[in-house]
Formats: sequence, C-alpha cells, structure tokens
Amino acid sequence: MKMLLFDFRESEKEFFQRNNLKDFDITFIREPLNIETDLNEKLLNETDVISVFTTSSVTEDVLKRFKNLRIVSTRSSAHDHIDMDYCISHNIAVFNIESYGKNSVAEYAVSLILALIRSLLPAYFDMKKYMINHKKYEGRVLSSYTLGIIGCGAIGTAVAKIAQFFGMKVLINSYMKNPELSGSCNFVGLDELLAESDIITLHLPYDGDNYHMISVDEFEKMKDGVYIVNTARGELLDIKALYDYLIKGKVKGAALDVLECEFISTYKGEMAAVMADAEHHCVETALITKKLFDMENVIITPHIAYNTTESVNYILQETFNLIRDYLKGENTNRVC
Repeated sequence: MKMLLFDFRESEKEFFQRNNLKDFDITFIREPLNIETDLNEKLLNETDVISVFTTSSVTEDVLKRFKNLRIVSTRSSAHDHIDMDYCISHNIAVFNIESYGKNSVAEYAVSLILALIRSLLPAYFDMKKYMINHKKYEGRVLSSYTLGIIGCGAIGTAVAKIAQFFGMKVLINSYMKNPELSGSCNFVGLDELLAESDIITLHLPYDGDNYHMISVDEFEKMKDGVYIVNTARGELLDIKALYDYLIKGKVKGAALDVLECEFISTYKGEMAAVMADAEHHCVETALITKKLFDMENVIITPHIAYNTTESVNYILQETFNLIRDYLKGENTNRVC
C-alpha cells in the first residue's frame, strides 16, 4: 500500500527504525501538505493513504489531485483541517487519534506557566546579552496563584492534580465534573473563573461552536495582570484580542503551543502564494502572530505539548493499527 506521510518529524524517526512496516510503501515528506506541495504524477496517481498533522491544509483542491486515494489519517484528534464533505462524497475514509498525550500535554502546560511567571525566556536572552536586571525577573511562588482550567477531561484533570501538588487554588469550568477532583477543586461558571483566576489555561476540544470562546468580552472580565496558556486548539482563542490586551497590559503574559491557521502562521516558504489561497482571517491571524513573536512576554512553540516518546509512539502505532483494521473490514473509530 502506497502511503505519503507528511510533516515527518525527527521525533518520529525512532518508531520507523524499530518497526518493520512491510505492508506499507512509505514516502516521508518533512513539510505539511497544502496546495503548494510539489508532488510528481507517480505519487499523485499511486498513493492510497496520506497521513498528516494539523499543520496540513487538506482542502478539496488538495484532495482531488490524488487519483486513487482511499484513506486520510491525521495524527491528531482534531480533523477540521480535512475537507470532510469531499471525503464523504468520494468514499475516502478518514481516521483520527483519540486519547493520547494526557500527561505529556499537562506537564508541558505547567512548564509554560512556570516559564511565564518566572520570566525564564527574558532572563535567558538578557543573560546572553549581558544585560541583567534582577528586578525584571522577580516572580512569585505557584502557591500564591489561582489557576483557572477551562475543560476538565483527561488533560485538564492532570493539570489540576499537578497544580494542587504545588499548592495552587484551582478553579474549573467544564461541562462535566470529574469526581476525582470534586473534593479538592472548585467547579465554577466561566464568568467566575475569568474574574478570579490569575492564570487561565485551556484544555478542551474545538467543536466549531466554541470558536473564539476567549475573545474581547472574556478578556474584559479577567483580572488585570492575568496569564493565558493555550495547549488545546488555536481556534478557541481570539489572537487579535489577545494581542490587543497584551498591548494594554491587562494580560501580563501568554504561552501558545497552538495557533489558529497553523498552516500559514508557521509556513516558512513563499508566503505570497499561500496567502493568496488562504482565507482573509487566516492572513490577519498570521500577521498578528508575527507581532507576537516580537513580544518578550509571549512564548510561542510549534505544537509540541504532546511531543514525548511515549505519545509519538502511541500515535504512530495507533495510526497503522487503524488502517490495518479498516482494510480487514473491522470496526474502527473512523471519523467518516
């Protein structure tokens, strides 16, 4: 079976070195898949499976280039970067990966919180320039902060437990109340969480209905000097509003491991062609992201919260298990 695996990362090499996937003829491509991806006719005619990450933009125009495509597999739980209507109408199976990276993402989110409140990156870069200002780096202990967690699935629960270990007060807004935390955390409405939290971290899936759930109105309800952390989905956070409130000083710092329109915000090639094909709001988002990179109280990382050996191995193993099961006619957690 001919397979193209896009956005191939160094962290994934070990899996393929250890596993002999003799059923698959795999071509590894380091870049994400989008309309600008250069593929020869042989690959476009013979590929049965494409495997992508959320940084790919698998639109109708991209999909119809492949003449015999049977399966699209995304190495993520999110799948809105794939044109589902086209896949359904052309009988292309789509698979995603659920329930991975609970501890990996939770630990990363807490590490971002620590980096923000202790001014880790400004201190590091100032040290390199021999421009040290100890007052500038003065922070507070974690136990003096109230942490607001929006979304309390497996990852949000893990973050809450780590925060409790550090002695933080924890507020949670979630449609479900995890009984593991009912005696130790306060489940509150969103407005109360926004008003009372010193640090707000997002840990919920994006379903379309919660697009920009943190925007101007929500920022207005927050404390002055609040910190924002997002390791969930870029679409949950209005990045223009975030930028405006960082400039105003209401938001003291932000750490983002995910971005809306990641395919364009992180694209390093010729921007003109990609921007011409992108929606207007994605172009605006990319331009604002560039401004955020220049702010020393903002940390932006390339969607790596999940990126541990354990999580990567699970994602890849599950990817191939799902494809094999589907080809055998067995039931799978097929998206469409």
